Amino acid sequence: MRGRVLIIAGSDSGGGAGIQADIKTVTALGGYAATAITALTAQNTLGVVGIREVEPDFVALQIQVVLDDIGADAIKIGMLANVGIVEAVAAIIQDRAIGIPVVLDPVMISKSGHALLAPDAALALRRLLLVSADVLTPNIPEAEVLTGMTIRDLADMRHAAHLLLSLGPKVVLVKGGHMPGETLTDLLVYDDGEETFETPRHHTPHTHGTGCTLATAIATGLAQGFSVRGAVIRARGYLERALLTAPGLGRGHGPLNHGHTMGKFPPFGSEPAQGDWEV
Repeated sequence: MRGRVLIIAGSDSGGGAGIQADIKTVTALGGYAATAITALTAQNTLGVVGIREVEPDFVALQIQVVLDDIGADAIKIGMLANVGIVEAVAAIIQDRAIGIPVVLDPVMISKSGHALLAPDAALALRRLLLVSADVLTPNIPEAEVLTGMTIRDLADMRHAAHLLLSLGPKVVLVKGGHMPGETLTDLLVYDDGEETFETPRHHTPHTHGTGCTLATAIATGLAQGFSVRGAVIRARGYLERALLTAPGLGRGHGPLNHGHTMGKFPPFGSEPAQGDWEV
């Protein structure tokens, strides 16, 4: 079966983000999800109440046994929590996952504002993991932390993306959801070009797990043989429909509808183009 995605991330007890959102996304897009859990979080739509981090050696062991048996066509990395986990993941990726596409979502802050990555771990992630990333998917605040610059507009997004490219990723997708305005612009930058993707801003509180979902959908596309561009196009379309059909659960930042009907979209095996996956 092509489409095996190994997800390295934290667990969200509310089911809207993290490992739970990742498994739903891979399944909805026709792939197979395996996991290595880095942390347990007690959270709901109102916020994160507690975190229990997994021992770094055990995180690495989860990755090792999956790769040794089931294998992976792509790897998605999300919440890593602390320096020890960053170091353990970087070491085993470089040792056991050569040639497997890696999508790195540098998760730092929860939707409710709770820190999910220690400050020193952000430096370790920049130093050790960016070089292994085929696709890096920071939002604006994450890109600011990783580059040390302030991002105010599309020109700043472009500058930040090129700074990040210089640190090792093959492709950088800077997500523009934190920029003001009624149009949301994401910027995809690679060594010899760039492309912008625009969608209307949807005013809804049900946005929990959008970053996890997008990165995992991209990883699923890569696992199924799509180009990076094709994987990004399908992932953005999938995310927008999941956002628009959110079930309205909880009293805070509610979850998406990861299981929405995909029947109107092109077949999973075809390379999408802009417009194919618009809602």
